[in-house]
Amino acid sequence: MEVIASIKFDNNGLIPVITQDNLTREVLMLAYMNEEALQKTLETMKVHYYSRSRKQLWLKGEASGHYQKVKKISLDCDHDTLLIQVEQIGGACHTGHKSCFYQDLEKKKGLVEKQDLVFDPVETYASQILKDVYNVVVDRKNNPKEGSYTNYLLEKGLDKILKKVGEETAEVIIGAKNQNPEEITYEVADLLYHLTVLMVNQNVSWEDIFLELKKRYV
Repeated sequence: MEVIASIKFDNNGLIPVITQDNLTREVLMLAYMNEEALQKTLETMKVHYYSRSRKQLWLKGEASGHYQKVKKISLDCDHDTLLIQVEQIGGACHTGHKSCFYQDLEKKKGLVEKQDLVFDPVETYASQILKDVYNVVVDRKNNPKEGSYTNYLLEKGLDKILKKVGEETAEVIIGAKNQNPEEITYEVADLLYHLTVLMVNQNVSWEDIFLELKKRYV
């Protein structure tokens, strides 16, 4: 596309994007796009970004349902920044606020929160957190890091992983017998992590688990 050819992506192939509510003109967030993300945005008229940390494309709202429907895309005078006006479904910020700019920096008070939550982030992103942990384990498998506990488990293999799953299951039982909610929370988190390592080892995804649960109980 001729217009995209005129855009000045940086040395990493990215361009900053300011996203704005098309009705209120409130600035919602700042993120980045690569050429593929911009192409997808133009094709679907839903905003796609590029995650610098995960190094992958992501459709805004895919996990939460809080999509950004494109109303207008503008390019600045230097052709190195995009402004996208959108119809924001729900909130733009992963914290549960409508805008990522929900804090004001005041001279006397410092950071002051100025917006109420528009959704519960824990409820909305609970399953996504498990998927994020899964993706980290997959990344460790494909790109080993020295000193990584995850790599240690994966390298030791199935028997070691199963042993840890058994140990963590026992820790959950002990926490429950102690009737200690804080201990149970900690141990269940440990168990879920080790189960995730087992799932990666066995090529089972959280989507597989969610679908099975839906078949049985929903």
